[in-house]
Amino acid sequence: MELRQLEYFVAVADERNFTRAAERVHISQSGVSAQIRRLERELGAELFDRSARVVTLTVAGKAVLEHARTALAAAGAVSRVAGEVTDLVRGRLTVGMVAGCTLAPLFDALAAFHRAHPGVEVSLLEDRSDRLADDVRSGALDVALVGTADDAPEGLEAQVVVRERLVVAFPPGHPLAGRSRLGLRDVVAHPVACMPPGTGLRAVLDEACAARGVRPVIAFEAGAADALADLAARGLAVAVLSESMAGRYDDRLVHRLLADVPAHALLALVRRPTHSPAVREFVRHGRRAFAVGDEASR
Repeated sequence: MELRQLEYFVAVADERNFTRAAERVHISQSGVSAQIRRLERELGAELFDRSARVVTLTVAGKAVLEHARTALAAAGAVSRVAGEVTDLVRGRLTVGMVAGCTLAPLFDALAAFHRAHPGVEVSLLEDRSDRLADDVRSGALDVALVGTADDAPEGLEAQVVVRERLVVAFPPGHPLAGRSRLGLRDVVAHPVACMPPGTGLRAVLDEACAARGVRPVIAFEAGAADALADLAARGLAVAVLSESMAGRYDDRLVHRLLADVPAHALLALVRRPTHSPAVREFVRHGRRAFAVGDEASR
């Protein structure tokens, strides 16, 4: 008895027709019929009543069907388990990272994954968040850390690892420095330095401005927080950053929460709904690394 015989038997039982069953399993009708006959000889019983136009199960066929389904499911499970083991022993994981990201937890997650699965070849590339999401959808990337204004980009699953409000940063002598509460209308009165379109932080800013009917003058765009901070420190613009970004420049910049932008800029690990065991393992390490990093910063 072979698994393919059980597969053909189940197909005929489901379709109640040899021609449709053959189309389903992608072989000729004569091939299906021959294998079913061989299975019946091995079992010593006819499985189908072929006397009518519609094929029906015999008493023996009904008794065999449930066990045939169970056997096929068990074989499929064995195949999946073997594939998962292989994927984690000598697979490949391609990770995307939002441009300008300097978050240590991401690198901690990569290191922890590599220690746990040294046979998996890991690669990392940097790009804009919207392009990274497109690459995950297309399969060019397995998983990516992206900035987003939504919990999950369309068509992807997401694990949010950072959720932060937007702030505006400027040098201590700036006209805004004497105010404890700032809103978008205060900010747009000055040239703005911000992340480019396609980033999560910029999406939050653009959506907030559109909702309030204000139009900022985006004088400078840069994908790295250091560049935005340098521009602000020189008095060329006020920089719109996330809270953690701005905190790195307390020695030279003052920053204030944007009080009328309640939405959060998110960083999320995104992957396709159908993904490999390596992706699941990496997301698990990422979730743990970011949770530890969050605790350490408190």
